[in-house]
Amino acid sequence: FFSAGFQVAPETKAVMKWLRSIPFVLSASLHGGELVVTYPYDYSRHPMEEKMFSPTPDEKMFKLLAKAYAEAHPVISDRSEHRCGGNFVKSGGIINGAEWYSFTGGMADFNYLHTNCFEVTVEVGCEKFPLEEELFTIWHENRDALLNYMEMVHRGIKGIVSDKFGNPIKNARISVRGIQHDVTTGN
Repeated sequence: FFSAGFQVAPETKAVMKWLRSIPFVLSASLHGGELVVTYPYDYSRHPMEEKMFSPTPDEKMFKLLAKAYAEAHPVISDRSEHRCGGNFVKSGGIINGAEWYSFTGGMADFNYLHTNCFEVTVEVGCEKFPLEEELFTIWHENRDALLNYMEMVHRGIKGIVSDKFGNPIKNARISVRGIQHDVTTGN
């Protein structure tokens, strides 16, 4: 996943281990510096290309997840192009990560490729380092969108894969016709 010579910080290694040990299915990474929701892949399939659309096999689901957040956010859902994040109005406040800008080593790509967890990146505001007095407003702008996003955990396939005796089967592979990305059952 990471390119040769890429140093992985101890805290990143710890999160990667945690993600592999618990069968998370949904997460979001919160960033500052823009007002948009991005979804995988963040790394372009063609590393020489900038701003190249790079969809996962679960593109439709990732768009649904990103829209769930964006449409519940009062500023991202505002159709004005003359505001923070206004350059994403035409795309509904969401964008494929690599189409915005390509980078390697992102957690959303790692989660999708190495765990069952679908992750989007939420750019919560145009200030990269907001002042303390701005945090209350940022929280209120994002609270309902976060709750709406968390409710998306109930979408998709749910259940228990069991043997003929009713015992759960660990690490059973689940395939969906038409989507070239399997998931596995937890413990």
